[in-house]
Amino acid sequence: MRPFDPTLYLITDERLSRGRSSVEIARAAIDGGATAIQLRDKHLSAREQYAIGRELRILTRTMGVPLICNDRIDLALAIDADGVHLGQDDLSTDTARAILPLGRLVGISAGNAAEFAAGGGAGADYLGVGPFATTASKSDAGAAIGAMGIRIVRVLTDRPIVAIGGITQDLIPAAIAAGADGVAVISAIVGAQDPRAAARALREAVEAARRIS
Repeated sequence: MRPFDPTLYLITDERLSRGRSSVEIARAAIDGGATAIQLRDKHLSAREQYAIGRELRILTRTMGVPLICNDRIDLALAIDADGVHLGQDDLSTDTARAILPLGRLVGISAGNAAEFAAGGGAGADYLGVGPFATTASKSDAGAAIGAMGIRIVRVLTDRPIVAIGGITQDLIPAAIAAGADGVAVISAIVGAQDPRAAARALREAVEAARRIS
């Protein structure tokens, strides 16, 4: 696996995938430039997530990108994922590190300074900060924080920040200018008619925004 690259972080959700599997979407996204994959089919049973996770593990290992599990440390261990992403109601970063093998990634969600502190942001490898804009992909995402929210968390850490929530190609310049190192998307790739082309366009937009910032 290459070192963690926050440029374009894909989060799976087969409910939005137009009948395509998470593995099919992930393969196309990586071909288009996705740099990390997170397994987050939370509506599925543990057994179903495990089956998808095993296939994603083979794919991501072959293609050289990290595979991260949302919330589920047990699932991350079961499929030998490269890390776990924790929300505000999940186990702490310290607990996750005590359970996971040495060197695994631990990311957290933090939309403000209080969540950064409560979630153990100082001990995280990266942060998912948002929702940047209004999103329909996560029902409990809360109010959009925009560029100002990214700036607030940016001053708290030198760890990579991935802007998440309602990210579209048009919003990427503002997210990167505010201090994000990359973007995380669900529907912008999963729901796209051509996930490969969508990923390519998003990756190019991040790289273009970095050159300007």
